[in-house]
Amino acid sequence: MVRRYSFNSQSAPLPIRATELALAAPCRARSDLNPSKILQRMPLLPINPHISLGELAYTSLKQAILQGHFSAGQKLTVRKVAHALGVSTTPARDAIVRLIGEGALVNTGPKTVIVPSLTLATLDELTSIRLLLEGLAARTATELIASEQLDALKAVQLKINAALDEGNCAAALSANKSFHFLVYETAQMPRLVSMVDSIWVRTEPCLSDPLDFSDFRIRLRNHVEALVGLENGDKVRVQAAIEQDIHDEYRHLAKRLRERQRR
Repeated sequence: MVRRYSFNSQSAPLPIRATELALAAPCRARSDLNPSKILQRMPLLPINPHISLGELAYTSLKQAILQGHFSAGQKLTVRKVAHALGVSTTPARDAIVRLIGEGALVNTGPKTVIVPSLTLATLDELTSIRLLLEGLAARTATELIASEQLDALKAVQLKINAALDEGNCAAALSANKSFHFLVYETAQMPRLVSMVDSIWVRTEPCLSDPLDFSDFRIRLRNHVEALVGLENGDKVRVQAAIEQDIHDEYRHLAKRLRERQRR
């Protein structure tokens, strides 16, 4: 039975540090640069410039949100996003619309969106859904995983350890997400993975402000358990390890939200 969390306390927004969107842009360019010229320099991109630039804009903006580069309630406009990314308003608008659909951004007007705050009530709901979806993905992946995928997971785990040793918060979080999604993608359920991804974009920013490395290291035992279960084909063990990781992350985030409430 899925554990559902509930709290009686008032929910509070979780402040996230703000930085310039331009810092996260993968294709930084002058605002007057013709998109077709960008494509000429990147011949491996799809021919259709609207699709390719829209995807780049979406990836860049989503990554910035995931890494906590925007504070809760911060306003974004199509024009500002387009200028920061060095693209026209069309791919910037497409990226924003996609992220609104995923819940990563919220519409507040005809031309303005904001980064939504995370509340305890929202965290409770998202955690309950994660337990269902990610538990299913972990169990299914155990039956389908190949040795190459298992080796890839072990390599990612080494990256997490190295990032923690270096005190690199962004790298640790990025590698942690890679670990989980390598497992979920092995389940060969693309729609499920898409749903999980949209949930992570609502909770992941809160983990980077700042990352509690001691807590993170304790949680890594869940990854070890998952790896052992995957090697032995023990789907019950893998599912339990992933669910425990979700429970541990929930306790960490809930504690942080309560601390924000008391301030």
